[in-house]
Amino acid sequence: MSKRDNRSRCGRVALILRVWLAGMLAVSAPVTARAYQEYGVQVGNRVVLLKWSQAPVRYFIEDRGVPGVARDQLQAAVDRAFTTWHNVPTASVSAQFSGYTSALPFDEDGMTTLGFLDAADEPDVLGETAYVVDDASGAIVEVDIMFNATFPWSVAASGESGHFDLESIALHEIGHLWGLGHSDLGITQVTTGGLRVIAKEAVMFPFVFSPGSISDRTLRADDIAGISDLYPADGFRAATGTADGVVTKNGKGVYGAHVVACSPTSGTLIGNFTDQDGNFSIAGLPPGPVVLRVEPVDNADLESFFDTPSQVDLNFQITYYSRFAVVGAGGGTGLLTIQVAAK
Repeated sequence: MSKRDNRSRCGRVALILRVWLAGMLAVSAPVTARAYQEYGVQVGNRVVLLKWSQAPVRYFIEDRGVPGVARDQLQAAVDRAFTTWHNVPTASVSAQFSGYTSALPFDEDGMTTLGFLDAADEPDVLGETAYVVDDASGAIVEVDIMFNATFPWSVAASGESGHFDLESIALHEIGHLWGLGHSDLGITQVTTGGLRVIAKEAVMFPFVFSPGSISDRTLRADDIAGISDLYPADGFRAATGTADGVVTKNGKGVYGAHVVACSPTSGTLIGNFTDQDGNFSIAGLPPGPVVLRVEPVDNADLESFFDTPSQVDLNFQITYYSRFAVVGAGGGTGLLTIQVAAK
């Protein structure tokens, strides 16, 4: 897309994993044993969940700004975004600003750095997140985040027409920093020359609202469930439950189906994708009945969600589980089977 379109992609987390020591680690398919998306890396013959093993995460801010955003304003916007994640009561995460640096994002220097890069060769990317991972343990060692300096940016409290909100994009990219992948809880509309985002139920949806919007400064239920599942605070697992099941078509598991759980009492939406065998497990749900909906992933680029997009099944009809699934606190629904039919 071009900058005149009304949307841009956020980070392509699955494409930018870096090298640590002598080993090259590739991001595996999303770890779909939970809600939202979490990522894993292959370590030997096992897949390790991509997450930090130490706290707080110490980060640096690149020592320069761009038109409309001075370095101190960049640091303040990033700090507000980190604070939003810190304030999730059901999660336990922490980060600490460690100073300014002349180093650039994506320098493999052992420092977690956030800053601007001139990425004119990526005209549809607002931000990217890259990892350095210990190839023996799979633990995150360094995460760098770049904001594309070729876009117009703003840190205005109420947003600025024609400019992208830095705090909103930082909130999304910091979600990747913690280990979260993309959510498909959003709606886009085809317009002349591109797509327009008209609704979102997750900051981690890979497309953003039009310039000037500050709607993505607020986490949604899907984001909160994701960070809480990765870094649970005391009592989180005992107070919430999971919806477990398998999506099948003609007796075989459906890969890449989007399963959404809706709580009729709270109105919250939490989504997940099925694995190669059609399995899903949506964690972080409030106890009580939930409505389960299964749909093909046809609202965004498959590459935003899967490392093997050609294998994703899109040929089935939207389907609801035939009755309420009842989630128990500290437990699950038991294994549910949802059968879908070809379009």
